[in-house]
Amino acid sequence: MRPSPHRICEIKMELENMALEDEVTPNTGLKQLVVNYIGERLEATEDVTVDMAVQVFAAEFPEFLLAIAEENFLRGYEQALVDVAATTDNITPNSK
Repeated sequence: MRPSPHRICEIKMELENMALEDEVTPNTGLKQLVVNYIGERLEATEDVTVDMAVQVFAAEFPEFLLAIAEENFLRGYEQALVDVAATTDNITPNSK
């Protein structure tokens, strides 16, 4: 019995994005402005993290995050279609 072409590669995904815990380094003017705002907004006693930035942007500028999320989704969907096409192109009727 031949394995399903859709199960050729299985990737175990983590449930959490560890990058959210990363500290934001304010090495540009915009980052400095954003980090200062987030720190004040959340009354942060610790360094500002990417997760904190996402929380504040989600609350105060959701259109920005939505645009990024939509673009990311569409690119991922497009890549999935390319991957499926490449997989099905490699399967020929004589390879049963």
